[in-house]
Amino acid sequence: MNSVGDAFGFPFRDPRWIEKILIQGLILIIPIVGLIATAGWMLMTLDNLRAGRQELAPAGFHLSRGIGLFGAWFIYTLVLSLPGDVLSGVGSTMNANHSFSGSPFTGLGSLVGLAAQLLLYFLLPSIIVMTYHRGFSGGMDVDGVWRLATGNVNNSVMGGLIMFVAGIIGALGIVACCVGVFFTGAYAAAVMTGAASWFERQQALPAGAPPVA
Repeated sequence: MNSVGDAFGFPFRDPRWIEKILIQGLILIIPIVGLIATAGWMLMTLDNLRAGRQELAPAGFHLSRGIGLFGAWFIYTLVLSLPGDVLSGVGSTMNANHSFSGSPFTGLGSLVGLAAQLLLYFLLPSIIVMTYHRGFSGGMDVDGVWRLATGNVNNSVMGGLIMFVAGIIGALGIVACCVGVFFTGAYAAAVMTGAASWFERQQALPAGAPPVA
């Protein structure tokens, strides 16, 4: 992964990319299990990228490999979204009671929620890399994740931005009768893996070395 932009193109270099993305997309339809399996697929694809092979991992139910990453992602998402959800809930309750205007709380909740999403994407490359090396405990090492993410803020911003764009691409499948979202979701997972591979390489460079654009 020579540049962060390679994250979008590397899946297509696998001669069997259509087959792998279609099968993993079908697995992704299964609630919860599909997400865990796809998280494992991401880490197995990261194995290939770290070995210099731009190949997607075989599609499948990689549950034991993915449970750590899924668990860490779920907890970070839950904790970071909680303040915004509480504020929005207070605003909705106040509006329902018609006693006070809850609009300020609702607006503040939305703002806090947006900030939480941006922070999550900023941390996500580090969460994936830490989980890859140390499992669930690595992903939940908040201090370690923060130090890795802030070791070079530009790299974290670039990696997080690519993952954010990948999330948008994943959501575009909704226009295909909602079913297509699972296939674009599998592609988005591959792009995120590519971004994580690039991020890991960049963070390993000596201090002061310029990132590859």
